[in-house]
Amino acid sequence: MPALTKRTGISYSLLYVAVGALVYLAWPNSLPSPLPQENTSLTVHLTELIVIISLMGTGIKIDHTFSFRKWSNPMKLVAIAMSLCMIVCGILGYYILGLALPSAFLLAAVLAPTDPVLAADVQIGPPDEKIRSDSKFALTTEAGINDGMAFPFTWLAITLALAASGEELQLMHWFGYHLLYKIAAGLFLGWLCGKLVGYLVFTVSKKHKLIKHGDGFLAISLTLFTYGFTELLHGYGFIAVFVAAITLRHAEKGNDYHQQLHSFTDQTERALLGVLLIFFGGTLVSGIFEPLTLRIVLFSLLFLLVVRPVIGYLSLAGSQMHWKERLTVSFFGIRGMGSVFYLAFALDHADFVHKDELWAIVAFTMLSSIVMHGLTATPIMNRLQDQIAEGKIPK
Repeated sequence: MPALTKRTGISYSLLYVAVGALVYLAWPNSLPSPLPQENTSLTVHLTELIVIISLMGTGIKIDHTFSFRKWSNPMKLVAIAMSLCMIVCGILGYYILGLALPSAFLLAAVLAPTDPVLAADVQIGPPDEKIRSDSKFALTTEAGINDGMAFPFTWLAITLALAASGEELQLMHWFGYHLLYKIAAGLFLGWLCGKLVGYLVFTVSKKHKLIKHGDGFLAISLTLFTYGFTELLHGYGFIAVFVAAITLRHAEKGNDYHQQLHSFTDQTERALLGVLLIFFGGTLVSGIFEPLTLRIVLFSLLFLLVVRPVIGYLSLAGSQMHWKERLTVSFFGIRGMGSVFYLAFALDHADFVHKDELWAIVAFTMLSSIVMHGLTATPIMNRLQDQIAEGKIPK
């Protein structure tokens, strides 16, 4: 599939979705239902798994050490662009789509994060890649950070939904526990796990030959251990996995072992993504679009073509990036498996009205993103890289 993608310039995500739609059209009665409404728990866990594997792979390939100066662009995208996108999305959901307040909040939290799973075509390459791109670094790091930062706002929507159903409104509990504690726990435990594994792999193993530097599976072990350990202590596992990956990446930065870790996570992610996108293609022909209206279509296109690009571009004002790179970063706000996970997770924890409408909105937005970004990512990024190499865009 990667070879086919390279030859055609079309993202393999789009091809998998097309295959899934064709398979479910051909054999609709002999396959399990792909609809997430009928398989909420399975949807939560499969999307949860691919997101954390993707976050590990994303963190391992980031060569930049953390500093507020070096990471200023992705931090702006998370702190400014993501926050403003949530506000605008919530307002549009409430006033234009007519969603109840908890559902509008949930829609905002679900669509806010840029997805790390479907963004491979616009992200930086393997560790120690020679080619440098500010736009790819910004998109890669933004996807890694904000897929965890959307969690407290998903919990805010759940809190509002529980209050609407008659339970006590616990905003202070949400602020102290879901916003402050769980983010802090995710950051610290992720750093701790990354440090411990880095010490085990690069210091202890040199003395005692405990781990062979051909075992790429360690990346999956670290992913699952960090995620499970952090969730056990009620931190945000998504944040912890990303931080652990970056911490491990810089434990012994020049070691070739990072290439093997990245390669294994990349292969695992692509295998699982193929399965999930085939299911997603099946949902498109199995009824997920039944609640679809012209308002939903216009909302999704407005969000992808106007809201995210405009807010993303303005949030990068004052950066050293060339305006073409800023335009590229603001356009490629890809929506994908993270949105599916957050929606399924929230619906599994509270009773929201307009459930089917929410699934239709997310599915149409995700499909539009896959088509739009899948057809344009390779040619745009290649053109941008050529202009950087020619000196038309300063490095």
